[in-house]
Amino acid sequence: MKNFWKTLKRPIAILAPMEEVTDLVFREIISTTAKPDVFFTEFTSADAIFSKGHDRIIKKLLFTKNQHPIVAQLWGSTPANYEKAAKFIVELGFDGIDINMGCPDRSVMRRNSGAALINDFKLAEEIINAVKKSTPEIPLSVKTRLGSDSKQTKEWLTFLLSQELSALSIHARTAQAMSKGTADWGEIGKTVKLRDSLKLDTLIIGNGDVIDYKDIVLKHKKYGIDGAMVGRGIFQNPWLFDKSENPVNHSKKDYLDLLIKHTRLFNEKWGKTKNFEIMKKFFKVYVKGFKGADDLRQRLMAAKNYIDVERIMHSVEW
Repeated sequence: MKNFWKTLKRPIAILAPMEEVTDLVFREIISTTAKPDVFFTEFTSADAIFSKGHDRIIKKLLFTKNQHPIVAQLWGSTPANYEKAAKFIVELGFDGIDINMGCPDRSVMRRNSGAALINDFKLAEEIINAVKKSTPEIPLSVKTRLGSDSKQTKEWLTFLLSQELSALSIHARTAQAMSKGTADWGEIGKTVKLRDSLKLDTLIIGNGDVIDYKDIVLKHKKYGIDGAMVGRGIFQNPWLFDKSENPVNHSKKDYLDLLIKHTRLFNEKWGKTKNFEIMKKFFKVYVKGFKGADDLRQRLMAAKNYIDVERIMHSVEW
């Protein structure tokens, strides 16, 4: 098996999978600012890949040559569908497959998927085995949480470690907590010690409230993690993965240039297939922290397409 995880220098910096955020376009933008060590796709349904909605779902599995190594993240509850989807993932040229066993969304959990699998070890194991059986040539990882309604670190994460995964990503909250409260990194540290006591080589990736690359290094030293995923932190700084000792303090112009670049690429790739409203969630990434930012953001939110955005931006003092 060609395992890219083993070739990466610690600590590994990863852009976390986020629905309607980490699409082809946003990943491409981040690949030009400060590229993470690993990219993940959006949350992709293994059950839907071969359904009538195939054309819509398949867009989540598009990537460019700049985005390697890239991992396809799957969710669902049917092992047979995972088996078929995993084979398809390999054919597309992905570097790895990840199974989502941590999504706390109620509609997902009602389908016995995402974080619901924390309470169904048998099904979780069947899904893992189905992917391993069909795609032994690329590494398999799992992204999960500390537990469902309460912390189940020892029971749940010991079970996942026993599955001989290449990597295990842990969001340091329970599913019930969602994104509320403070991420409990101490529990991730316990998982690292558990892994070491079992003499396993599964990489432990932490997730939750990571603010920048220096924070990843700090958590690597403090908790022994092999790396960390950054989710919401990327909204604060598109250059977050800059590993320089003294990262550049980017200007208003840098941010606004990136906004235009992102909007144009969004139109180029998705103009006829995605609602422009999806693009608007990114405006807060680029338009903030300077005089007149609130007014400009309000004007941009009224835009109907990228042409409106460019017209508005032409009126801004850079």
